[in-house]
Amino acid sequence: MTIEFTGRDADASTCVPGLDDILAGGFERHRVFLLEGSPGTGKTTAALSFLRAGAERGERTLYITLSETEVELRDTARSHGWALEGVEVFELVPPESLLDEDQQQSLLYSSDLELGETTRMIFAAVERARPTRVVIDSLSEIRLLAQSSLRYRRQVLALKHYFAKHEATVLLLDDLTTDALDKTVHSVAHGVIRLEELAPEYGAERRRVRIVKYRGRKFRGGYHDFTIKTGGLEVYPRLISSEHKTSFDRAPLASGVPGLDSLLGGGLERGSSCLILGPAGTGKSLISLYFALAAIGRGERAAMFIFDEELGLLTERVRPLGFDLHRLVDEKRLLMQQVDAAELSPGEFTARVRECVEKSDVRTIIVDSLNGYQAAMPEEHFLLLHMHELLQFLNRRGASTFLTVAQHGLVGEMKAPVDVTYLADTVLLLRYFEALGEVRRAMSVIKKRSGQHEKAIREYEISDAGLAVGPPLKDFQGILRGVPNFVGPGAGLMGERSA
Repeated sequence: MTIEFTGRDADASTCVPGLDDILAGGFERHRVFLLEGSPGTGKTTAALSFLRAGAERGERTLYITLSETEVELRDTARSHGWALEGVEVFELVPPESLLDEDQQQSLLYSSDLELGETTRMIFAAVERARPTRVVIDSLSEIRLLAQSSLRYRRQVLALKHYFAKHEATVLLLDDLTTDALDKTVHSVAHGVIRLEELAPEYGAERRRVRIVKYRGRKFRGGYHDFTIKTGGLEVYPRLISSEHKTSFDRAPLASGVPGLDSLLGGGLERGSSCLILGPAGTGKSLISLYFALAAIGRGERAAMFIFDEELGLLTERVRPLGFDLHRLVDEKRLLMQQVDAAELSPGEFTARVRECVEKSDVRTIIVDSLNGYQAAMPEEHFLLLHMHELLQFLNRRGASTFLTVAQHGLVGEMKAPVDVTYLADTVLLLRYFEALGEVRRAMSVIKKRSGQHEKAIREYEISDAGLAVGPPLKDFQGILRGVPNFVGPGAGLMGERSA
């Protein structure tokens, strides 16, 4: 019986979130695909997801295992909460005659007999089950039996033509334990998917997937992060910001703090990014919170991704200033996520932000801080590219983004661990400075791509009443260096004004 597949079933879905995206729909039917990766990368879990997706659509599915037992496979499925209903498992074991020393042939290599018998048993299982989806696990066993590259290639070609005749979509698994450099199946398979696992010096392992080839289809190339969770694999497609352009009103958005809004020329344009740069303790998180609360006051949603500070501490720290973050979270107007710096990949973080914007309609994003983001992924070499695509995506979706960076040092020359000033649309610089025997704070706008802004430097204070920004400091020079010189007729400082 021939089954016709149309619409969403035209391709064989993998049932792995994100994997169908990078495959541009799934696996083309009646073709042979190779899924390769070292042990522990998630091949078996992905293969079981592929078969379960077919079983849920009423297709006949078959898992042929040469390496794991059926009990082990079902235990793996049970760990993900799967019952494998509709998935037939065929455990291929050598016939007893090939295991009995008294029956061993002395004139023929035992591998010749085993390879032929293995192939015969595979064909018999397929003839009996008549599946539309097949998994063979793994090719390493067949490669060992074939012994030579020529016999191995002929065997794989024979399997390919056999399954093509039976109109089955086949997924071959290869654990790369026998010969990782053997690319025999790469040329035979219609598509090749490679899973990799990286072990950083500290923190959880990183996993990534790459589509090596896919004949006749434009797939999403490059590496894509993925994780193995209870419930299966979750792939995070690499973000391409140019695919997400939308139309929206680029009106300026105020913070609600008069002096700060004046400094910014009325506020920040919707769909832009703002980098708040300064040493520890200058109020970077607080300033970004003002913009988030202003957005909530307009009826929008905001989200905070906290790398450095514990959520409970942040919530209690801003409570005396009148910020009831617990209530806003309970009302689902503010989304707050604590990011574990040792357990995250760039792709997963990007996926979390995208989910906030696309599913929760969040229009203000705070990342506090980029220091923590960088510390979370110290061995990633393209963090700036990740951040560039993320900021462009948020801008094109009309979301306002606030990034904080803590500079090294307190007074005097400052250095930032990561330079993203060229990525941000606006840069707000915070500084400590010494005046009249006290340590004070000052802010200035160094850069703003859209609209006008003040060139002045303003002092600001943080008290129980919240954030207060004073008038421009016109009587001092050298404030940004930390030790200014007094050059005016009056003090011009907050709380020290002349009558």
